[in-house]
Amino acid sequence: MNRIRRLAVAALAAYAGVLATTVSPMPIGVASADDCPDIEVTFARGTNDAPGLGNVGDAFVSALRGKVGGRSVGAYAVNYPANYDFLAAADGANDASAHIQYMVNNCPNTRLVLGGYSQGAAVIDVIAAVPMPVLGFNDPLPPNVPDHVAAIAAFGNPSAKLGLPLTVSPVYGSRAIDLCNANDPICQTDGESVAAHRAYPGGPTDQAANFVAGLLPQPISN
Repeated sequence: MNRIRRLAVAALAAYAGVLATTVSPMPIGVASADDCPDIEVTFARGTNDAPGLGNVGDAFVSALRGKVGGRSVGAYAVNYPANYDFLAAADGANDASAHIQYMVNNCPNTRLVLGGYSQGAAVIDVIAAVPMPVLGFNDPLPPNVPDHVAAIAAFGNPSAKLGLPLTVSPVYGSRAIDLCNANDPICQTDGESVAAHRAYPGGPTDQAANFVAGLLPQPISN
């Protein structure tokens, strides 16, 4: 219980102590096979990014689409404030969890990829690491969800600064890539460069897309 609470606090609250950076929800209903992509990325944008996937999410999804052959890649932008009320990341975790459960129930053969940048990475930390309601997060993922998650990609993750990157997760660690640019103050203890925190589109997003593509099996018809 103490370790779970520590993970939640790291994901939701640590961000408030470090320098921050500057798609519509899935409709209710039952999806048909035609509505289900082979792969779907659920991505949480960073602080002050405009609603949508954000620059990092857009770059990551674009790179992934170029590495999976003819397979279809959908994208869902986590709906949450992404502002300086960092505990509101729990709102993003609840939204992401609800959407992921929708996909598992309605598109069971779609391979799910989870991702987030900066505060958005903290959103993904919460749903991946916290199996019970805590600190405003009230919709934890059920135990069958990991079977549907192919990979997780995090960029500039504040939890990494506390020694808790997603790669240490006992459930998702082998399926996770948690990238921290050199000198990024959000994820590196001695980081000092805000520019480094903003420099994930390009090489890092391509690196993450290569990692994720390598974990994706050939598609199964929905």
